[in-house]
Amino acid sequence: MTDITSATTSATTGGTTAGSGGVEPRAGLDRAVALAGTVLAAVRPGQLGDPTPCPDYTVRQLADHMIAVLRRVAATGRGGDPRGLPGLAEGVTDEGRTAVWADAAREALAAWSDPAVLDRPLQAPHAVLPGAAVAPVYTAELTVHTWDLATATGQRPDWDPEVLGTLLAARDRVMPADRRGGPVPFGPVVDVPAEAPAADRLAAWYGRRPAGAR
Repeated sequence: MTDITSATTSATTGGTTAGSGGVEPRAGLDRAVALAGTVLAAVRPGQLGDPTPCPDYTVRQLADHMIAVLRRVAATGRGGDPRGLPGLAEGVTDEGRTAVWADAAREALAAWSDPAVLDRPLQAPHAVLPGAAVAPVYTAELTVHTWDLATATGQRPDWDPEVLGTLLAARDRVMPADRRGGPVPFGPVVDVPAEAPAADRLAAWYGRRPAGAR
């Protein structure tokens, strides 16, 4: 399965930052990582084999994919090339998963700790883009997968309204509604009521089907 980052960075052009007018890109990424870690840590052992709204992944596989995403975030922030990194973290045990996540999170956030990273050209999977354009795309990926994981395991995260607002405001630029199918791993936008929770509206934009979707 192609991940969100590789599908969406091709829709982001130089000078267009998904975080424009919203939460600062590095702060948004930091908050998304923190919330994802909280949800992952609350997964119960008996849920690891359950399916998720991300159709290619069980709960266990999705958690390992999210660790892999963090490693891509770290590689990108350090100026490396994330394209050769695996889509699933390898060698992760069920008992050690939260510790592996914590290590990967520290490395990822350290790689983006210098504000100058936002102005640097970075290698994203489909293009070289300024860090300010790449960080919100990783934020979107982690946020949607956090929704997947929470939905699969019956959790109700304390969503960050600023992060969700920024991602919703940028959704047309990051993932246009007509850019679906083929190499893009998302179905059509799912229609949800305007009063639906912001996290559900974001997930629906990426082709997920929250409760109450039309």
